[in-house]
Amino acid sequence: MAPTVLPFEVDSTKVVEDHGDLTQCGLYQILSKEGKEQVEKSPHVLQYLHLVPLDTVGTPKFYKELSRDLKKVKNPNLVYPVSPDISVHICPDKNDSRDFYIPIEPVLFGTMDALVAEVEKKIAVLVDSYDAPKNAEEKTSILLKCIDEVCAIKTGKNNENGGNDNNKWQDKLGSFIPKFLNGNGTGNGGNNREDESYSSAKKVYVTPAELKGVKYLMVRDKVGMGVLEPLIRDPYIEDISCSGLGRIFIEHKIFESLKSAIHFEEEEDLDLFIIKMSEKIGKPISYRSPIVDAVLPDGSRINIVFGTEISKKGSNFTIRKFSENPLSALELIGFNTFDYHMAAYLWICLREGMNMFISGETASGKTTTMNAITTFIPPKAKIVSIEDTAEVQLPHHNWMREVTRSGSGNDESGGSSVEMFDLLKAALRQRPNEIIVGEIRGVEGNIVFQGMQTGHPAMATFHAASVVKLIQRLTGVPISVPKTYVDNLNVVIIQQGVRGKNGKMLRRVTSINEIVGYDTTSDSFSFIEVFKWNPVTDTFDFPGNMNSYLLEEKIAPMRGLPSNKRRQIYKDLEQKAKLLMKIQESGVTGFYELFDLLSKMDGEGAL
Repeated sequence: MAPTVLPFEVDSTKVVEDHGDLTQCGLYQILSKEGKEQVEKSPHVLQYLHLVPLDTVGTPKFYKELSRDLKKVKNPNLVYPVSPDISVHICPDKNDSRDFYIPIEPVLFGTMDALVAEVEKKIAVLVDSYDAPKNAEEKTSILLKCIDEVCAIKTGKNNENGGNDNNKWQDKLGSFIPKFLNGNGTGNGGNNREDESYSSAKKVYVTPAELKGVKYLMVRDKVGMGVLEPLIRDPYIEDISCSGLGRIFIEHKIFESLKSAIHFEEEEDLDLFIIKMSEKIGKPISYRSPIVDAVLPDGSRINIVFGTEISKKGSNFTIRKFSENPLSALELIGFNTFDYHMAAYLWICLREGMNMFISGETASGKTTTMNAITTFIPPKAKIVSIEDTAEVQLPHHNWMREVTRSGSGNDESGGSSVEMFDLLKAALRQRPNEIIVGEIRGVEGNIVFQGMQTGHPAMATFHAASVVKLIQRLTGVPISVPKTYVDNLNVVIIQQGVRGKNGKMLRRVTSINEIVGYDTTSDSFSFIEVFKWNPVTDTFDFPGNMNSYLLEEKIAPMRGLPSNKRRQIYKDLEQKAKLLMKIQESGVTGFYELFDLLSKMDGEGAL
């Protein structure tokens, strides 16, 4: 089991009884309004605070939700809720560049393994009376019903079944915590469950706190992702990384790199956890097949490497979190990833069916940007997306979402593999208005360019840090796109992770480029940098203003503008930039809300 190990010594003398009346707790009295509201909803948060040496760590601030402004905070010390059962404490570590990420769960204060095993044993005979659950919701419902059936709250009348002799179910945390820290606590409210020979006819008697803990643990471990559940459910986490034995590290949207209080100490525990996790997601892992790429139930992407034979520090895994609500173009403008004029330019290009690649290094935000700008694709367009793992998110109704299939022996289909190449060939027969490829890596890139050649607009992400390197990879093995085909690609967005003046990592579109053409005589490509990021001012320059090959020589003629009036298209760009600014000022910034508004305006002929 991967325990939660608190990054500070607990002063057990300051741990008090779990108050039924919060107003009687001195610590509760000094909390802010937000803090009081949070512990009223989740009393175990107050119990956690009693474990924290506040004189050295400091009393954390409480937030209902986090804002990007908190990026500026040095040595953050705060608590925020993830759900009624889960909160998170961001705790400063002045001796390290990474601060601590501490999940606060109802079961943080002891091990309940014995009690959970007892309850699990009794409900095993009950679950067979239910039909097999069709989804996680049904499984959770059945599990909770079974727990309620086998458990009963302790009273003075059932002392012989584990009740407290003094008829007080409240646990004295002061006497319990030292046992827990030494690994000798029972986790059952201080009650020694020496008599484990309960008959199936008898109830398991528990305190209200124990019942809540049992339910939380059973659902977390049987339905959810076990000890990772708080991290999976936290909407502010982008990446979860276990590099072997030791702590789990995370990438946070606000506080960047953090080290979790969750860590694996034993190789056996780590391997067992990974085996169970792989089975739960339908991709069993083994020493024979030690590498797995899969998608979690929430859509997050996971990569697992199993065993010390190929991973010397022990089994490891990385989870790239899936966001249910993609960031919109206006939200990225708010983060200064790009500006209004760049968004307006991309809007015009996508409306006119221009082919576009978003290129950059790993974790530069390519997919985030691609998702965001899909709101500019005409709302009535038929779109086919093709990916290895589902990460593309579109607001369009006529969207065909296709993913590859491994075809391994462990695959549920039991059939042959289906590659990106196969899906792309099929997509070309489906008459799409836009083809979106999650990432081009190999020979499928050749098919994409053949599609462009025959009039199928395409958009994709690509791993290359510049236009020159992108072209080199496209025309080299294994993609092998003919050089004369490359100018079918109209726009290349280069996005990078850069360091800001405060040392924080920023994601910026560092340039937007137009591919002009290939000169067979000089064997070279020409392209124009239309927009460029200025690192000194952290703003964006527009060198392509009144000098855009794509706007003047391709899009303007498509709109029927004569040669002497082609520069009128820059007025359209300016109007679109102002419109986006007004939309953002009106408070409409969400991904789906922006798409709905643009669709409505398009239908009314306002665009």
